[in-house]
Amino acid sequence: MKASFEKLIEDLEEGSFFMEEAVEILEKGMIKRALQKSKGNQSEAAKALGIHRNTLLRKMLEYDIDGKRPRPKPAGKATSQLIRRGRKAS
Repeated sequence: MKASFEKLIEDLEEGSFFMEEAVEILEKGMIKRALQKSKGNQSEAAKALGIHRNTLLRKMLEYDIDGKRPRPKPAGKATSQLIRRGRKAS
């Protein structure tokens, strides 16, 4: 793994990346993968990254990363009818 990082550093240096840009590339990639693996669960992704959830949210805003969970499936027909009638589904 150390050899992989050495190669990455070499590639970034040859590509004339500034350290701030390199950090951004690494953080963005890690955040996106953590969110994919956690299926959008930000608390789980933050835990996997070893950072606080608030830090994750701040970085998501900074890097313009959308971490929304997939939309829930619509309620069934019976549930929808109860809701329209003003009753709660049990």
